[in-house]
Amino acid sequence: MAEKWTVTFLINRQKDGVEPHFESFQLEVNPDEYVLDAIERVWAFHDRSLLFRHACHHSTCGACGMRVNGVEKLTCITTIRSVTSDGGTVKVEPLRNFPVVGDLVVDMTRLYARMEMVKAPSVIPLDEAPKPDTSVFDIKPDHDAPDDMIRLVDCIECGMCVSACPVPLTTPEYLGPAVLAGAHLRGLDNNPSLLELVDGPNGVWRCHSAFECTAVCPSNVEPGWRIMDLRKQVVKKRFQRLFGRGG
Repeated sequence: MAEKWTVTFLINRQKDGVEPHFESFQLEVNPDEYVLDAIERVWAFHDRSLLFRHACHHSTCGACGMRVNGVEKLTCITTIRSVTSDGGTVKVEPLRNFPVVGDLVVDMTRLYARMEMVKAPSVIPLDEAPKPDTSVFDIKPDHDAPDDMIRLVDCIECGMCVSACPVPLTTPEYLGPAVLAGAHLRGLDNNPSLLELVDGPNGVWRCHSAFECTAVCPSNVEPGWRIMDLRKQVVKKRFQRLFGRGG
């Protein structure tokens, strides 16, 4: 017989005209279920007005990123057992540093637009999409691919790194870890406009090197390391320009 726990879910409720608050839902759950399973059960059996985002249920689309007990998680792969205990509480909030559309849903338009600015994180021609037995992580990025390609490798654009980053709280104009990691994957060679963008006031130098972004990334993109390496590339390009060696 499957193990059963009684868990209290405190879920953020936030809609136009209503002061943000938390609502409590007590559920009997299998501790090896996922947090997203519990949220779906709240919607199905307790409150159909609950707003949340989900799609693939296997950590590919990035749609279900939320803050669980204060930490950014993909709720579709976060077990209830990993975040609480029998009789415990799970607090679920929307990602930080994004406008809240309602409850657990945030508006990620700005992130998507900035990702387009750097044509990131990587692109693969449609006729070269991976076969069923090929890992997308084995495919090398094509830094000079045209615009009619699809983004596929590494970053799933879940926004969790942006939520975990302390910088956007005070500087919303900061490009953010996902975008800068995308710029790193794209490469600065033969991309003067990209170099100017990442070397600007809201680019790589705005990063505080806190590495919270890397800690929460579900795809091992390592945005913190990529930003540090991108700084090295920017400095190299500056020296090349200073001494007249192109770049």
